[in-house]
Amino acid sequence: MVELIVFIAVVGTAVAGVLAALTSATRSSGDALVRKQALAIAEAVLEEIQLQPFTYCDPDDSQAATALSATVGASGCNATVEVIGVEGGETRSGSPVGTPPIFDNVSDYDGYDSSIATPSGITFIDGTSITGLDSYRVIVAVGGQPLETIGDDANSRPQSLLITVTVTGLASTSVTLHGYRVRYVPNALP
Repeated sequence: MVELIVFIAVVGTAVAGVLAALTSATRSSGDALVRKQALAIAEAVLEEIQLQPFTYCDPDDSQAATALSATVGASGCNATVEVIGVEGGETRSGSPVGTPPIFDNVSDYDGYDSSIATPSGITFIDGTSITGLDSYRVIVAVGGQPLETIGDDANSRPQSLLITVTVTGLASTSVTLHGYRVRYVPNALP
């Protein structure tokens, strides 16, 4: 009889331990999904940014494709030198008639925050909200980053940019990706 009671106690303790481990695993099994979704969002936004032009002039400037320096005049821009940050009221989302133009240069994304953007939340580049991603937030920073053989130009404008995309999601999940954009051709316009 004593052996039976000891056996029941040992088996009961072992079963309780296994159930506790399974409960813990089940409770955190969604974390991988949240992290993978945050990573997918970060990769998509980083790629979107890196595919933008990196020109001396704002791409709307008439000399954007031919300017050889970040200046206004002679061999530079006609009117608008591109700066890091948003200029001219540009936004990331689509550009219906009567609204500001969309981001058209890598540097326009500096300071972008999906939680305060219009429309807010995770959206396609045309501004259409992506359902199911309401709990995610994207923050972007773009800044000059001298590389070993690539420094600033004669006007102290960066020739290479470091792009940092941070996505936060449920349960304090955070993913940060870094990428570079180099002015490998002075004025490559799409």
